[in-house]
Amino acid sequence: MSSAQLDDGRVGSRIENYAGFWQKDTSKEAQVDSDTRVENYTDVVNGYYDGATELYEYGWAQSFHFSRFYKGEAFAASLARHEHYLAAQMSLRPGMRVLDVGCGVGGPAREIARFSDANIIGLNNNDFQIGRARRYTKAADLDDQVQFVKGDFMKLSEQFGENAFDAVYAIEATVHAPTWEGVYSEILKVLKPGGVFGVYEWCMTDSWDPSIPEHKALAHEIELGNGIPEMRPLSKAREAIKKVGFRIEHEEDLAERPDVVPWYYPLEGDIFKAQTAWDYFTVWRMSWSGKLVTHNALRLLEFFRVVPKGTWEVGETLRIAGDALVKGGQTKLFTPMYLVIARKP
Repeated sequence: MSSAQLDDGRVGSRIENYAGFWQKDTSKEAQVDSDTRVENYTDVVNGYYDGATELYEYGWAQSFHFSRFYKGEAFAASLARHEHYLAAQMSLRPGMRVLDVGCGVGGPAREIARFSDANIIGLNNNDFQIGRARRYTKAADLDDQVQFVKGDFMKLSEQFGENAFDAVYAIEATVHAPTWEGVYSEILKVLKPGGVFGVYEWCMTDSWDPSIPEHKALAHEIELGNGIPEMRPLSKAREAIKKVGFRIEHEEDLAERPDVVPWYYPLEGDIFKAQTAWDYFTVWRMSWSGKLVTHNALRLLEFFRVVPKGTWEVGETLRIAGDALVKGGQTKLFTPMYLVIARKP
């Protein structure tokens, strides 16, 4: 973590506030309901990603998303193929002006730029991630083709104006929006007529029933572990996309594909399932011993003020997230890859 970040008291404060926010949420004495999290979504998301970004990179490289696996396929190849598949489904072409909503540190933007030769603008509301995205992009010699700006995806039309992009995509990002209708309507506004929107959405599946306590608890663990204001069912994502005015051309829950290797396998921590020798370390980090090492290392780093106070707590939420996501995948109650390709009339 850079000294500039550590010197910025706002970052440490946001991480600490986020940790305290979720500690209250899990206590019996003070339950923070989803309405409160939705109302404060910017602080929730920023606090989470201030603390989680480098932990994500440690465990997941620069593309913060899940992907399908072929048998024997390397982890990095799977991530790239997932990004290529979205770009191909959207028919991205050279010279198109494309917006990446919730771009993280820019891994997908760089990969899709190489694959499609489109010009991409990545939007993020987190300063720390934007700084890293720009540095990685410059190192990749893509800064003429891929740029990054700070902004709120609930106010896209204010920032870019209407009819500004040929295409917009979001990879596991718009789940952080306070409402899907709100963010999807903003995406519709900034698209040119006939423009295409592609999304991999995080959803609870149609098998999820919030009236069942175990189902409700699982959704809450996913919210807690991933800094999400509110998990919602897949049917509501579909409904919201149509409601704001998009015409759906293709939709599919890719997690329903009969893959021999499940999308969540790296989170299981079973080193004997590692697809390649290179992926052994990725899988080990989610094993009991890998988690123990990370747990103790973060304690020490926080004690010696190498990382801001609260980072350990965010690391603990990631542990909860991993367990909940595996359970959600095994029970088919959760998907991180509900794919929709939609067109603005």
